[in-house]
Amino acid sequence: MHHSPAIALLADLAEEQWGLFTRRQAESTGMAWSTLSRMATDETTAQRVAHGVYRLRGAPPTDHLDLRAAWLQLAPAVSAWERTADTGVVSHRSAAALYELGHLPADIHEFVLPTRRQTRRPDVRLHRARLTDGERTVLGGLPVTRPARIIADLLAGNEDPGAVGHVIADALKAGHEHPATIAQALVRHAARFGLRRDDGTALLRWLLDLTGAPERHHWLDARPYQEGSTPSR
Repeated sequence: MHHSPAIALLADLAEEQWGLFTRRQAESTGMAWSTLSRMATDETTAQRVAHGVYRLRGAPPTDHLDLRAAWLQLAPAVSAWERTADTGVVSHRSAAALYELGHLPADIHEFVLPTRRQTRRPDVRLHRARLTDGERTVLGGLPVTRPARIIADLLAGNEDPGAVGHVIADALKAGHEHPATIAQALVRHAARFGLRRDDGTALLRWLLDLTGAPERHHWLDARPYQEGSTPSR
């Protein structure tokens, strides 16, 4: 069994997916469900990590294992390298955790898709939105929303402003985004916090002030930021 063509194909596929594969992918190699079930039951070759998702024994350890397994479940027949934004992008708290921004718990795996979908998993949350190319990237092999979009999504989800401020500060410290880009993403949220409508600059300043980060004055005074900020009205 361990040297069958199906196992060899599965090993090649899993190598490109952090040692993971789905039941649908295993079946596409010609492997019988009874064989996969036996492999997972005795755990000599594979280990079940989520419903319909398995990890090959001996594969190098990977970070964010549960998040990666949940992402594979979104399109179980599609290999990781063939996916597009339409099959799910890591977002919200999950995206912040992937970037190591802030300190919000990410025990719920969050993804954004362009169409409405439902899941039976209580620890998975699906959001409906269409992302532009500039709002997403790839990090650790996973499609993920960029920090400016993460920040806007967290505010839209009524996360604590102080916690969002720390996400912003960490993103700026790491150089993931320019202050002007974040200010632009905050434009539509300014009025909700009692600021002038569309004043993303003021909202960014307020959120950074909540953190007390000593670098915040440097970030706010940067010339490109002043030129790129959205004017109040």
